[in-house]
Amino acid sequence: MTGFTRATGAVPHLHHPAITPRARHGFFGTAGGVSSGDYASLNCGFGSQDDAALVARNRNLVRAEMGLAPGRLAAVYQVHGHQALLAENLMDDTGALPERGSLPRADGLVTTTPGIGLSILTADCLPLLLVDERGGVAGACHAGWRGAAAGIVGATVALMRDQGAGRITALIGPTIQQPSYQVGRDMRTDLLDSVSPSIRDAAARCFHPDGEDHYRFDLAGLVRRQLAAEEVIDILDCGIDTYAALDPDPGAESGSDHDSGPDSVAYFSHRRATHAGAADCGRQIAVIALAG
Repeated sequence: MTGFTRATGAVPHLHHPAITPRARHGFFGTAGGVSSGDYASLNCGFGSQDDAALVARNRNLVRAEMGLAPGRLAAVYQVHGHQALLAENLMDDTGALPERGSLPRADGLVTTTPGIGLSILTADCLPLLLVDERGGVAGACHAGWRGAAAGIVGATVALMRDQGAGRITALIGPTIQQPSYQVGRDMRTDLLDSVSPSIRDAAARCFHPDGEDHYRFDLAGLVRRQLAAEEVIDILDCGIDTYAALDPDPGAESGSDHDSGPDSVAYFSHRRATHAGAADCGRQIAVIALAG
């Protein structure tokens, strides 16, 4: 949690103040939205069964909290793959980004344009935000275990470097942590068969035996190893477990009257919802935009 704080404006979110001069960014949780029931309250996932109008209102709340103009929140239709796209290439002739119904299928986004927000949705998968040292290139990717194994981290970093990125800082947001992430032998085999051979041994060390044919998997550990393999060494990891639900008090910003106690901010978790017998769950959003 070192260095991360909770900004407590209209919509609370986790961020790292040292990165803000280069890029506005936020890892949002469940708080501050307009949805209810299983989606209470900041559900930003159109793929859920929540009312689409409420999801749109939640996304607008996030956009405004990030100081972005209408239509400046870029997104993709996430598919647990390895493709990263340049946000500027998604715009039409008028400069408009695609709407919900025409989002391209991908799991990473990169931009060199200040004022374009790159957004990623998760509900246990790992949201990764990136910015280079001069604040000239930003990236974001959705790294579930399948996408991470397929190479989405490396693809996003490579596209950033194609756009002139220098030294890159990576921010790892709330994700399911190893103590909460029991997996079977088949998943371990599938992942190790899919990752780059150059990090296969390192990836194998992300699995801790947990009874017969079961392991506890360290998704954040795998992503850190992949970043290191791409020579990204400035890695800031908040360490928050989405399955455990509650933010372990990263501290509110100075001057806020918002409660900064350990029961303040929860996160959507697909695994927790499944274990509770819920039919669906919401999605939290992570956003980064170059400061310009």
